[in-house]
Amino acid sequence: MNVAIQQGFEYQGEDWWKWWIQLDGPDKDLDEVDHVVYTLHHTFPNPVQKVNDRSSKFRLDAAGWGVFTIYANVVKKDGSSVKLSHHLALEYPDGRPTTA
Repeated sequence: MNVAIQQGFEYQGEDWWKWWIQLDGPDKDLDEVDHVVYTLHHTFPNPVQKVNDRSSKFRLDAAGWGVFTIYANVVKKDGSSVKLSHHLALEYPDGRPTTA
């Protein structure tokens, strides 16, 4: 299975970002996925989120001010799973990365 976590973000002002993550990979591999369990930083109100929407590439939308490592357990339709991680990176409009 050749999938990875892809991210995007939009700066909202005052050190706050809307951001999203989703799986990226060939359709044949994404079609094998039943759901993804994302684990966010423990300070989120619900840090463990299950997403089963294949049409969105298992996209999760969130917002915040800091960077951290996101963990994903990709559960396949056959019951096996693949563990992934991704370091969330956020930037200001001028291209400077956030350091928090």
